[in-house]
Amino acid sequence: MIIWLNGALQDESAAVSPLDHGLTTGDGVFETLKLVDGQPFAVTRHLDRLVVSATGLGLPEPDLALVRDAIATVVKADPDIAFGRLRITYTGGVSPLSSDRGTAGPTLIVASQAIERPAPSSAIVTVPWVRNERSAVAGLKTTSYAENVRALAYAKARGGSEAIFANTVGDLCEGTGSNIFCVYDGELVTPTLQSGALAGVTRNLVLAWFGGVERDVPLEMLADADEIFLTSTTRDVQAIHRADDRDLAVPGEVTAAVARVFAERSAEDLDP
Repeated sequence: MIIWLNGALQDESAAVSPLDHGLTTGDGVFETLKLVDGQPFAVTRHLDRLVVSATGLGLPEPDLALVRDAIATVVKADPDIAFGRLRITYTGGVSPLSSDRGTAGPTLIVASQAIERPAPSSAIVTVPWVRNERSAVAGLKTTSYAENVRALAYAKARGGSEAIFANTVGDLCEGTGSNIFCVYDGELVTPTLQSGALAGVTRNLVLAWFGGVERDVPLEMLADADEIFLTSTTRDVQAIHRADDRDLAVPGEVTAAVARVFAERSAEDLDP
């Protein structure tokens, strides 16, 4: 693992202050980028979303030139990662032991790590908790991830690799770290952003490159989908072979076509 922390490369012993607001309150935002053959994918789109999340949380706008320099430094330090993730974390910095922010300024961390490539298909489990589409942090990629940790553990205990949330009005929303797409009679559908779902980079590229409909989908309609797949930075387009207790044939025709288009287009341009 390579870590860049507030201006310098460090090893895994790198220390963040115990008073950092990202640690004490979850006051921070982050982005995860895919690394392929040592190169990060869709840097500009991820940095644009980092700004949206940071300003939406009331943090100072990140210095994107500094973030790009940090990314370049980390990538140069470990150029041989065949497949991995690069994470940018940006927090409220050293602050009082309360909800108030301090005046020391934000903390910026960029780290890379090799990971296993995801399986071509997986299983999902719906969870009994909901996303609050009216939350102050709805649609922001924040470090307040405890409900995702809880939900993912629930799903894994039931044989899934991802947990799926509805929102407060009972519509399908998203996974803990993924967007969800369903196919109904050949039509590709994904929940609207008004559902509380994150505007995923891979989600948006699938819609731009392949097409699809953004529509509110009642959670119970998940059981009627002919095909289901997830999108995320490291999953790309991942078919779902089981949704709760229902098995699906994979890859479905539409899912296979989406995956093919995404693989071709992303290979043509590392920063679409």
